[in-house]
Amino acid sequence: MQDTRILSTFQEEPPEAPAPATVRTLVFDACSVGVALRAVLFVESVVAVGAMFGASTFLEWLARLSLLTGGALPATVVWLVVACAAKRVLARWPLKAQYAAGVVLGALAGLYGGGMLFMAGLLTPAPWVACAFSGALLSAALVAALALRARGQMPAATTARLQELQARIRPHFLFNTLNSAIALVRAEPAKAEALLEDLSDLFRHALVDQGESVTVGEEVTLAQRYLAIEQVRFGERLRVEWALDPLAMPARLPPLLLQPLVENAVHHGVEPSAQGADIKISTERRGSTVVVKVTNTVPVGPGVPGNGVALENVRARLRLLHDVQGQFQSVFRDGVFRVRIEVPL
Repeated sequence: MQDTRILSTFQEEPPEAPAPATVRTLVFDACSVGVALRAVLFVESVVAVGAMFGASTFLEWLARLSLLTGGALPATVVWLVVACAAKRVLARWPLKAQYAAGVVLGALAGLYGGGMLFMAGLLTPAPWVACAFSGALLSAALVAALALRARGQMPAATTARLQELQARIRPHFLFNTLNSAIALVRAEPAKAEALLEDLSDLFRHALVDQGESVTVGEEVTLAQRYLAIEQVRFGERLRVEWALDPLAMPARLPPLLLQPLVENAVHHGVEPSAQGADIKISTERRGSTVVVKVTNTVPVGPGVPGNGVALENVRARLRLLHDVQGQFQSVFRDGVFRVRIEVPL
């Protein structure tokens, strides 16, 4: 082949610089809505149990709970706000120093809560030592829980990525793509070149570590590459409609999240149908959230059975990145399969 641009696509990539070693501890991800909710619920649960001691009636327990909540809830909010504000600074500290900072911050928050009750005349005399130790203990438990969640996230994300790579680089997909390129080499060499360039970009994205997240725009570009390859294979049987909102493109998604959904749409909608299928991919910004939808028609009949691994994989990876702020829904109705993803902007 005279033109070597296709074969040299991978060689054009500059060598990757080694990633700097960083320390991750989710105690400083207090900016996350999910972490804030868990912290408040955890502290309130402990306070509710503590209020049971010495309370002989429900009304007495409720009065004690209200008194303790008046100090514990503001202290928890202060802990979350300070931890969120100092996240970037503290993240550069050694791991043990980060744990110690979380506990010390809890002790100070406990003193703050006790001081509020003391100034309101609800706690006289104020048990300063008890307030400090209570705050430190609750904070230590919360730090430990968040650290365990961080350690659990790493292997889960790695496993999910490997499963996505396995789904992406399936032998039959590569075989069909190369066969399509071979068929086009003599009749339409320019089209064959474009096909191999799309395949090259697809594999480059699949094999290069892109970090924890990418933008919606990057995921859309990757999905367009994939569908361009499949368009050569299926021709008029594959009918694609795009409805893209430019304001939605900066939102973050886990890498390789959209492409397996599009691949599922081709596999279950286009492949088993002689008439093909209609696939629609849309993005839309709604206030502070972004909605991504993938829909495809499904042929009447048994079709290609699915095991739901890809959908569950997407759901788990979305939850790891955005916690409760990431929503995933899938439904099959009236011959159309719909997937809806909602992420914060």
